[in-house]
Amino acid sequence: MRTEALTFKNRDGIELSGRIDLPPDQKPHAWAIFAHCFTCSKNFPAVKNISRGLTSEGFAVLRFDFTGLGNSEGDFSNTNFSANINDLEDAAEMLERQFSAPALLVGHSLGGAAVLVASSKIPSVKAVVAIGAPSHPSHVVHLLKEGKDSILETGKALINIGGRDFTIRKQFLDDLENMSENGVSKAPGTPLLIMHSPQDSIVNIKNARELYKAARHSKSFVSLDGADHLLSDKKDSLYAGKLIGSWASRYIPRPEIPVKQTDHQVAASLDPDDKFTTQMFAGDTYMLADEPEAYGGANLGPTPYDLLAAALASCTAMTLRMYLDRKDWKVERINVFVSHSRKHGEDCEVCTDPNARIDHFQREIQIEGDLDPEQMKRILVIANKCPVHKSLETPNHIETRIRES
Repeated sequence: MRTEALTFKNRDGIELSGRIDLPPDQKPHAWAIFAHCFTCSKNFPAVKNISRGLTSEGFAVLRFDFTGLGNSEGDFSNTNFSANINDLEDAAEMLERQFSAPALLVGHSLGGAAVLVASSKIPSVKAVVAIGAPSHPSHVVHLLKEGKDSILETGKALINIGGRDFTIRKQFLDDLENMSENGVSKAPGTPLLIMHSPQDSIVNIKNARELYKAARHSKSFVSLDGADHLLSDKKDSLYAGKLIGSWASRYIPRPEIPVKQTDHQVAASLDPDDKFTTQMFAGDTYMLADEPEAYGGANLGPTPYDLLAAALASCTAMTLRMYLDRKDWKVERINVFVSHSRKHGEDCEVCTDPNARIDHFQREIQIEGDLDPEQMKRILVIANKCPVHKSLETPNHIETRIRES
């Protein structure tokens, strides 16, 4: 995914640090804001992985650091839960002013409670997602139990959370209690997706039950079974991101005719942080390409040669299906298997280098139907006439030019 850094000021004039993640074609059909967990940041691995899932569905995602956290300015000790909500509203106003008003809010942990509150204050929001969110903001107080007495006695305390020290003031606790008593984080008026792990030891699963019970339809629940609160396992956060993108498409559908920035059929986008995990836009479909972990990739998608072999396999199957339908030959299923390798070109008539290696595609066709031997011979002839097959066997020319940014 393509990522761009930006900063913007909140209502108090404090500069907040953010990043915008864009889909491969750089033309999002909708915008989302991600609110990170308590004392986390926009660069938390789970945040980036979930954002990747959303960009693969055509969303642009703003992930930013709340006041006093990450790379944002300000003093965290002077902030509270209400300040987080204000930051979300200010982020939405910035998006509407500079790009497009956000249609989706996604929040993790206390950030999930924040988006539940903020959704009613941002008119453009059409759907909300809360991941591992407490049903009452004051639930986070149990994370501060070691210093709670000191906070109440002296007005503040230095508390270690996740290996980092944070100064927490009494006004922070008072604000959480006030928000919880008013019940403003219980349920938005927009479609809501609640995601929670039954094994969450930080925010108990009963919080999800309370949120779901309080919410109005449309509402959905997905169990992140086996995941911890922070979605530390990359597979859990990637799963959540893909599922959120799919769920949100029901309430924030893509335009019937996507607006593209290019006349090409395929676009690929790769950022330094992604290593080899490449987001692609093919036709009207988003997909990932990658390399195996042994080659430095994350194995999150097919390799480029896998995609090339897939093009041959799918084109063969489509070509045969058209032929079979035209002939009215009764066939239940067509299976095409393709593998790719590079072999020495002993039998290569056009190779000038005796040590040259040529691309070798091995294709097998399986027909589930009652065809006689003569019909099967004809199937083989038609398979070799598939357009991709012909393109691969024909001398090709690739024209490349540098495109201005």
